[in-house]
Amino acid sequence: MLPPFTPTVLVLAAGRSERFRAASGGVDKLEADLGGRRVRDWVQAAVQSSGLPWHVVERSHTAHLNTPGMGDSIACGVAATPQALGWLVLPADLPLVQARTLLQVAQALRTQTVVVPAWQGERGHPVGFSAACKDELLALSGDSGARAVVQRHGAMVLAVDDAGCVCDVDTPEALEVARGMVAANAQVPL
Repeated sequence: MLPPFTPTVLVLAAGRSERFRAASGGVDKLEADLGGRRVRDWVQAAVQSSGLPWHVVERSHTAHLNTPGMGDSIACGVAATPQALGWLVLPADLPLVQARTLLQVAQALRTQTVVVPAWQGERGHPVGFSAACKDELLALSGDSGARAVVQRHGAMVLAVDDAGCVCDVDTPEALEVARGMVAANAQVPL
């Protein structure tokens, strides 16, 4: 069931995947196979299953910048969704994040300015930002993402039962861990 407050999920898919490409012989991590689907397809399925509005930030959206980073991707996503009531920032390399986690962060964001999910004490994604953070998010640039915004607002840490919120696939080894989780049905998104 959708919470009455529905922020927009920003799926960040504009990264260059340099670390993964270097270690995997040129493969883009978002295009890598995970259980018969691309990594990015897993993320999209979870987002769609949540029922929340969403917007994907692609490389083409940041191509006008010399060296775009995560901060630039977030700013582009916020600029593209100016009527949003808030944003859930979700890197597209977290294929096992569950729809219920997105909904839990959205629900907590109804009364909080910034919400960070955590699994077993480890902070993860999506990080939720209320509309009060809009100008700060629009001003982001570089690789540090929205760390400074999270720190300024003293984020609420929300415990979730979802290893997928911390399971990114930044390296081929991390992708193998995710593949093992899928094969074992230890983590099924949606």
